[in-house]
Amino acid sequence: MLGDFACAEGALAAGCRFFAGYPITPSTEVAERMAERLPEVGGVYIQMEDEIASIAAIIGASWAGVKAMTATSGPGFSLMMENIGLAVMFETPIVIVNVQRGAPSTGLPTLVGQGDMMQVRWGSHGHYEIIALVPWSAQECFDLTVRAFNLAERFRVPVFVMTDAEVGHLTEKVVIPPADQIPVVNRKRPTVPPERFKTYEPDEDLVPPMPSAGEGYHIFAESLTHDERGYPVMTGEAHDKLVRRLIEKIKRYEDEIVDWEERDVEGAEVVVLSYGISARIATRAVAEAREKGIKVGFFRLITAWPFPEKRVREISKHIKGFVVPELNYGQMAREVERCARDNCQVVVVPHAGGTMHDPKDILEAILMVAKGKPPKGD
Repeated sequence: MLGDFACAEGALAAGCRFFAGYPITPSTEVAERMAERLPEVGGVYIQMEDEIASIAAIIGASWAGVKAMTATSGPGFSLMMENIGLAVMFETPIVIVNVQRGAPSTGLPTLVGQGDMMQVRWGSHGHYEIIALVPWSAQECFDLTVRAFNLAERFRVPVFVMTDAEVGHLTEKVVIPPADQIPVVNRKRPTVPPERFKTYEPDEDLVPPMPSAGEGYHIFAESLTHDERGYPVMTGEAHDKLVRRLIEKIKRYEDEIVDWEERDVEGAEVVVLSYGISARIATRAVAEAREKGIKVGFFRLITAWPFPEKRVREISKHIKGFVVPELNYGQMAREVERCARDNCQVVVVPHAGGTMHDPKDILEAILMVAKGKPPKGD
């Protein structure tokens, strides 16, 4: 199955029944699959006039009680940013698939990139928390899209599947389990009668229950700073209380959210940290380094945001350095540097995109760190 198709099938398996989108390479196959499949399961597909309308539509659909998704790539993702901030403030569970391509601007519409990794974290204004997952196979396109919906519903937050053009266009074996074996999380419903309900009154886990529009609850979905009723309150105190909760409802449960894969990290001198298609290329360089007798480990991000800083910080205390190949000029590498601080060296293997790394470049960086040499240019 094509990786993009697997994202669509994962969404359907998770209970998605509404998709609004606008065609954009290399994510269009997600929309094509949803256009074909949603009517078969009683869902609705709408092609909107642009990406701004697309994300607005899925926010509305979510408040109407439907699990909703859109898919896009860099230029469309940029157009969505204001409404992503709106979804954060509304505490709206939605899923956005970003099949990354060469950028900036129109860039390379049909060729690979990984340049949106910081944009997904900080693209909308203000301070907030989101969740972003990064598949490296067609199977993970399915699995992580299911997980994206589950996390969105659990925490009432936008969740992103940050795949890339190569992973999205891979055709690989995908195992879709029987429906009763796929874990599906649904949003928490109000337990109080409508007359006692407050739109943003959180439970102990800091996540408010979410009714659907039309069920008799008095709902205020407000973009201004608001209190637990949803009414605008223009004070610093109200703003601090609200923003702290929006952040803390994710930060408190990072251990539940964050996921990664590691191989041979214990006892390693060098660890290669990567994600998506770059991680697949990196495994070749890691294998060649081991053949040369280098003690090298492999660490793959599955959750990019929140970043697995606790584990990366712990690893940094026991190794000579990290090697970080990614199809940009060092975005997630900045997080590695922040966590490693003075503990070890961090060497970025940058690439502008369009093509993928040559494993030899990653191998050269591994050997350099293993021998204790400074990065080129230092």
